[in-house]
Amino acid sequence: MDERGKRSPKELGTQPVGQLLIKYAVPAVISMLAASAYNIVDRAFLGQNVGALAIAGLAITFPIMNLGAAFGAMIGAGGSTVLSIKLGQRDNETAERVVGNIISLNIIVGAIFAALAIVFIDPILEFFGASESTIGYARTYMLIILYGNIINHLNHGMVNVLRVAGHPNKAMVSVLGGVGINIVMDYLFIYVWQWGIAGAAWATVLSQTLGVAYLTWTLCNKNDLIRLRRGIYGLRRRIVRNIFAIGISPFCIQLCACMVVILINRGLKTHGGDLAIGAYGIVNSITFMFIMIVMGITQGMQPIAGYNYGAQQYDRVTQVLKYSILYSTLVMTLSFVLCEFFPHYTIRIFTDDAETTRLATEGMRVIQLLSPLVGFQIVVGNFFQSIGMAKKSIFISLSRQLVFLIPMLLILPRYFGTTGVWASITVADGLSIIVSASMLWHFYHHGSFRNSDIR
Repeated sequence: MDERGKRSPKELGTQPVGQLLIKYAVPAVISMLAASAYNIVDRAFLGQNVGALAIAGLAITFPIMNLGAAFGAMIGAGGSTVLSIKLGQRDNETAERVVGNIISLNIIVGAIFAALAIVFIDPILEFFGASESTIGYARTYMLIILYGNIINHLNHGMVNVLRVAGHPNKAMVSVLGGVGINIVMDYLFIYVWQWGIAGAAWATVLSQTLGVAYLTWTLCNKNDLIRLRRGIYGLRRRIVRNIFAIGISPFCIQLCACMVVILINRGLKTHGGDLAIGAYGIVNSITFMFIMIVMGITQGMQPIAGYNYGAQQYDRVTQVLKYSILYSTLVMTLSFVLCEFFPHYTIRIFTDDAETTRLATEGMRVIQLLSPLVGFQIVVGNFFQSIGMAKKSIFISLSRQLVFLIPMLLILPRYFGTTGVWASITVADGLSIIVSASMLWHFYHHGSFRNSDIR
């Protein structure tokens, strides 16, 4: 409790760092796993009940969803970082206004993005690699998702707010509840009522709507230091500028991810056809699950690092970084073992098609070669973002996507076909790991904790 008798996140600056990271990361990990379950469940139900082409159609929508997620990440991650730092500075009034601005920006940006994407949906899907066989699936799914785009943005933004405001367990409950409802609706809409890919989309939108309703109710609690109330939703130039300054890093990551998926889909379509795109959808689902665990760890790290940075307790910032790197490395090592030695067990969840299974197995084994070190790279990039050093975070994300991965995707497939597509991802990971390690070493030997982009 703070001096006003309301719950406060002061524990971030006082309790043992290892215990805090577990307390904040475990709910975040569960939430991220649950979030990835949306896609996994959709693809599994579609692959088993509709067919391999439905999975391919769903994979075509990845770039649009990544692009939408880019704007959501800019507001959500940027806003949550600014919020945590303001809480560390004990500036509670500004912190509440940050929350209101996060809500307003999500509504505005979500509506504009959805409107533009709906108007140009067919040309966009064709550019992203849709064929005559898959565009119908992709269009049907994406239009429904876009109708609920504001809900999607609010859902992710409010979950971040709840987590940073000192309620990681409630954030976890929100995500888990949404996934549970999504699974039930997927079963009813796809398996029982045979709505096909439209059923998967409606299940996602409706479950997220219920999630936003729960989050709104939770954030209106008058006993909390940070809550939703009148007068905090008007956009403030300084707050918006800080949100965008920090959020530009995850925005660039997601934007580049959009460009990368476009190149992957087009390369696979050229060298392997629609089934190769479907295989990538399966591989992406499995590898993404482990990446989401690491992202959950970094989400647990973010409020701890941000708060203690704001409070100038830099030794605690370093401690949470070390713990995060250790846990993330263990997770990605497990990913390596499972995907390199037992790929068929996971692929069978999605499809029994022999050719799709062969393509997915090949892709998974190549992509996972450096996975034990990938967790380190993800943590370092998010660490710089968490303490307000957006420029360093942006450089790490852009070096992997723009400098390394995109050129590889333009070159290697010409000589090695689909194998070249998979290998491009591994080569980019290796080079990015080297860059991240070099930047972290330079920061601790020649840098300063005081060079934040937040003023």
